[in-house]
Amino acid sequence: MTQTSTAENAPVRVIRGARIAGGPEETSDIVIRDGVIAAVGSDARAQADAGGVEVIDATGLLALPGLVDLHTHLREPGREDAETVATGARAAAVGGYTAVHAMANTDPVADSAGVVEQVWRLGHDAGYCDVRPVGAVTRGLRGQQLAELGAMADSVAGVRVFSDDGVCVSDALLMRRALEYVKAFGGVIAQHAQEPRLTEGAQMNEGVVSDRLGLGGWPAVAEEAIIARDCLLAEHVGSRLHICHVSTSGSVQIIRWAKDRGCDVTAEVTPHHLLLTDDLAESYDPVFKVNPPLRTTEDVTALRQALADGTIDSVATDHAPHPVEAKETEWSNAAMGMVGLESALSVVQHTMVDNGLLDWSGVADRMSFAPARIGRVRGHGRPIAPGEPANITLYDAGTTRDIDPAALVSKSGNTPYRSMRLPGRVVATLLRGTPTVLDGKVQ
Repeated sequence: MTQTSTAENAPVRVIRGARIAGGPEETSDIVIRDGVIAAVGSDARAQADAGGVEVIDATGLLALPGLVDLHTHLREPGREDAETVATGARAAAVGGYTAVHAMANTDPVADSAGVVEQVWRLGHDAGYCDVRPVGAVTRGLRGQQLAELGAMADSVAGVRVFSDDGVCVSDALLMRRALEYVKAFGGVIAQHAQEPRLTEGAQMNEGVVSDRLGLGGWPAVAEEAIIARDCLLAEHVGSRLHICHVSTSGSVQIIRWAKDRGCDVTAEVTPHHLLLTDDLAESYDPVFKVNPPLRTTEDVTALRQALADGTIDSVATDHAPHPVEAKETEWSNAAMGMVGLESALSVVQHTMVDNGLLDWSGVADRMSFAPARIGRVRGHGRPIAPGEPANITLYDAGTTRDIDPAALVSKSGNTPYRSMRLPGRVVATLLRGTPTVLDGKVQ
């Protein structure tokens, strides 16, 4: 599949009998013509009955705007043994995503126009979802000199999100300069909040469990101190700041305080930080080793509430694939990270919807509208309405499934949800009106 095929010469399609997230309770038909939603509801029924259309039966399914991920590691170039842009894009489509942001910690690092254009073209040629490269903030992620921010913004990739994710921009002066620079083109700095001196040798969350296991502790203050500093810097220079993978209750309090002050700050939480806790490290199974680490039940509760009330703006997967040998080893030597694209919507249903913290309209906001707005992603994060691009996810919220690593589309199987029963299944994903996934299978 290529993106040039997603709208050109496509047949008229009708999604029949879906319930639109945030819309009326009754079901609706959705007519798609030339990659655009032509009609919804009663207007759609008349066109659908005209004949000569391709029908997608969505009886009993929920129609969501195509999901957008602000934080995905696709590994290419350099680590194609773990993931490629094509395999990661397919996994994203299976998870209901129509756009993802590919982080910059590749080899070579995406710190120049040439590398981000390579990633963009790989995504364009694969065609399963729109791949938006994230540019590095500093050259080589070394935290010493700013990368080619303007050149990446002006490239065909049109980069608007910049991050050294995996490494904190710990130098306050360099962070200030980056925030000032991206103002010129409406960019945003996405900070990996981790004070490096406070996390030397850290293996997991600092607390009762780390003390019991004798593993190096990762204190919450290492995250919170950087967030507080950067919110003040963003306020000082009048720029946009985004906080990656928020993981502590203290971070939530600081972000809420910063927003009350009028700081232009947004934040994301991962599905695994909404569900999993640090006691899982007692198994010494490295599948649970991640950066930032899994935290306490108190932190999980605070994160869920913050996502519900909008203090945390979006859900981002931090999809971090690794080859088998990088995870199936002793804890201290194992790589940090988990895959998450194919399970994110199910985890959000389990942690946020099924317990009444969010309705499906809220899910559409946190997993589509808000991330598209933060990343300045055109054509995504739009309502299911006439005239809008037909980026749509059809989801069966009434089923359950057992997570099987061997069945994942991602090239890597390091899922922390293996053998776990989760609700929901993505049935179909449409990118500009063309199915990339039908009946749960990649097209």
